[in-house]
Amino acid sequence: MWYECNNDWHYFGMHGFWWLFWVIVLIVIFLVLRPYLIGKKGKDSSLEILRRKYAAGDISKEEFEERKKALED
Repeated sequence: MWYECNNDWHYFGMHGFWWLFWVIVLIVIFLVLRPYLIGKKGKDSSLEILRRKYAAGDISKEEFEERKKALED
């Protein structure tokens, strides 16, 4: 009968197909979510960078206040 398949390669082929399918699905999910995951913990806000520059003495208080006001608008 047609449903009696004694060929081990047939089973491996479908099994391998489903493994490949789920691996591709996981890769796509990772690639879609990756920018959100990296963006949240990898970048500092502009205001935080401005505060660091002011704390390090790279900019004056007037320049800090001016840039802070521009960022908040």
